[in-house]
Parts: sequence; structure tokens; C-alpha cells
Amino acid sequence: MIYAGNLTALAVVVMLGGVPLAADTIYQTNPQGRQVTIHREAILVKEDFSSLLYKHFDLKERRVVKVRLSKGSLPYSVVTSSPEDRQQIVNTWRRFGYTATVTDQSGKTTRVSDVYLDFYPPGGRGSLLESVPPRTTFPVQLEGGGADELEFSKIDRIEFHGERMKLTLRDGQTQDARFLMPTDRPAEARLLGITEQYDPASAEVFDFSLPLARMKEIRFEP
Repeated sequence: MIYAGNLTALAVVVMLGGVPLAADTIYQTNPQGRQVTIHREAILVKEDFSSLLYKHFDLKERRVVKVRLSKGSLPYSVVTSSPEDRQQIVNTWRRFGYTATVTDQSGKTTRVSDVYLDFYPPGGRGSLLESVPPRTTFPVQLEGGGADELEFSKIDRIEFHGERMKLTLRDGQTQDARFLMPTDRPAEARLLGITEQYDPASAEVFDFSLPLARMKEIRFEP
């Protein structure tokens, strides 16, 4: 059986010229008693009697995600790596996600890798809205009418002017728009990602989080 996790790991190895990276490897013992690789190039976050939680880079979503595996009759095992190896895999994750330079309203600038949008209750109170999936797209209501959801890869920069935004696309076009919240529930959109100070041992998949309402500009790297 081929697991989706193995496909992701294989794709990363191929893109790096076939040189495997050292990181945590998760196995499961099958009914025949053999160990089957569930995921390579992962980082174990937590393990207890009922489940194990790990994080990895998802190539399709182009961001770091967490996966929880429930322990059943077939046991899991994990071969963990050194802190240096975990740092190496995080450095690799940062190469394949979207990277942006974010300027907040105070003028502070931060370079952030593996950026994505996620949604929280207003004011950051409470946990994220799991009913609204995170994304690497920008849903907008265009000033001229109509709506669109722009891939990060198509955006050069976004300038924020209150509730209005000016988007400059990679092809040189500019569009005036407003952010289109993808839910009828009260929510706050945030840009999340990892910086150079990200701790591989962190239980989170980000160390940068800023509401769109506090931004001045997002400038995406090619």
C-alpha cells in the first residue's frame, strides 16, 4: 500500500536531487508483522497512549500541517532525529512554501515563509474556526463587481487601505478590492507562517500570526 505521506516525502526527495533528508520517520506494523513507513521528513509533536501527532510539509497545500494518527490494534513507532536534523528539515520546508515580506501598520517588516491564511473568532478570542479551511489563496470582492479567489502565486503585492486593498498581480494588472470573508460567521482573517526564529520543537506550525486588519502591505517573493 502507498500512503499519501510517502508520496509527499518522495516528491520532496526528488526535488532535492534524490538526496534523502534526515528527520523523524513514522512506521506502522502491519498484520504480517512488518514495519510500513507512514511518513518520512516529519517532526513528532506529541505521543500518548491513544494517538501520535506530527507535522510535515504538505506539497499540495504548500504549507506545514499537523496530522494526528489514532492508535488502534496495529502499533505505530517513531524513529526520532537530532535537533540539527529537525532544523534542516524546517529549512527545507521554508524553501517550498510561499514566502512574503509583511509590513504591519507600525512599519515593522517581517520575512515569513510557508505563509497561509487562517480564520479565528474576532479579536483572536478562542481557537481557529475549523469549519473554514486554511488556504493559500486570497478571496476578494472586486470593486468593479464580481468576486475572485487569487492564488498567492499570482500576486506580487497587496497594499491595505482600511477595508480596501490594492492588489498588484504578477502580470502587471492592478485590482481594487475588499477581502471577502469565506464564512457568514463572525471571523478574523490572519496571515500565518514561519520565520527564521521558528523552533522545530514547537507544537505549532507557525510562529508568525497577524490579522489582515493590522497590515499595511504583503509583498510575495517570486
